Amino acid sequence: MSQIIVDSAKVMPKGQITLPKDIRDALQLTSGDRVTLVYEDGKVIMMNSAAYAMKMLNKGMVGEAERTGLTSEEDINALIEEIRTEVEF
Repeated sequence: MSQIIVDSAKVMPKGQITLPKDIRDALQLTSGDRVTLVYEDGKVIMMNSAAYAMKMLNKGMVGEAERTGLTSEEDINALIEEIRTEVEF
């Protein structure tokens, strides 16, 4: 079951908010990290930008292995070995 955290933040004159510590902790955010905000159907979803980028990359890669003929772990290992020998000096 996913953890639900409910908290609030005040919007300052320049549109800035301070994220509550429990939210920062849940998103594993530290000073200088970036967040991605997604607005949909009257809701805003906020996530760690690094996690969002990985999620989008994974979504874009669905089916790519099969499309390129990589159908087994052995196929993937062979491709990795091929690439490693090509880049060795």
